[in-house]
Amino acid sequence: MSRRIAMISEHASPLATLGGVDAGGQNLYVAQLARQLAAAGDRVDVFTRRDAPDLPDVVEWLPGVRVVHVPAGPPRALPKERLLEHMGAFTTWMLRELARRGRRYDVVHANFFMSALVAAEIRRALDIPFVVTFHALGRVRRQYQGPDDGFPDSRLEIEDRVVAEADRILAECPQDEEDLIRLYNADPARIEIVPCGFDPGEFAPMSRPLARLELGLDPGERIVLQLGRIVPRKGVDNVIRSIGRLGRTHDLRVRLPPARRACGGRFRPGPAPLGPRPPSPARRGTRCAPPAPRPP
Repeated sequence: MSRRIAMISEHASPLATLGGVDAGGQNLYVAQLARQLAAAGDRVDVFTRRDAPDLPDVVEWLPGVRVVHVPAGPPRALPKERLLEHMGAFTTWMLRELARRGRRYDVVHANFFMSALVAAEIRRALDIPFVVTFHALGRVRRQYQGPDDGFPDSRLEIEDRVVAEADRILAECPQDEEDLIRLYNADPARIEIVPCGFDPGEFAPMSRPLARLELGLDPGERIVLQLGRIVPRKGVDNVIRSIGRLGRTHDLRVRLPPARRACGGRFRPGPAPLGPRPPSPARRGTRCAPPAPRPP
């Protein structure tokens, strides 16, 4: 039986170019989930904030999937930490449009706590059940980011409300479930663990030597691969410090050729390979050098 599903993702549009400060995993999650639900026969509308003035009101993105740009706040990109004040306008617009069009959804799927606030208000007004994927929890963020967390304290109150009112909470892993129960007193009976998937069209087993050959890599080099956006909370600094320590303690020479990046589904040159370090009286952490052949 086909369902009508409203997905709310206030800051993470499935149409966004990935890799920006606020464009990453949630955008991909929403895009792929909407795609797969539509492929299974459901009809999905994704509601996301208009962040540019020239965006169309509705994009017929894929068969069975539409992206609706909601006017809430100025039509320009804003840090997600500054979007909470515009969720009232987001909610008002959605309630007005749902009433005007007489459109009835079977379920609302909220992504992130601000979208969940909108979904909770829709449930209260129209009695449409909602599920939520938090993607990140405020109390966990505070624990690890401390004063660097730019969200207001009201985030925690909103999350408490959403945990209490959501019909289902989708945890992405056992740790997520544990955090919800321990930090938010979530009802375990309303939590479902739904792990994130992968696209087998992009990721599949293959021969390591053949992969290196295709990417133009030396088959004998040790390579550290860092995946993640270049923002402080993604831990790139931990990788850099770890490579420095690895070089000091295991007599390895570290070099950083031009960055390797994904582009159009392909990779471009620039790994960070590790090779034997030539003798040197100075050992002061990570030493960077231009690409050079490995010594015999």
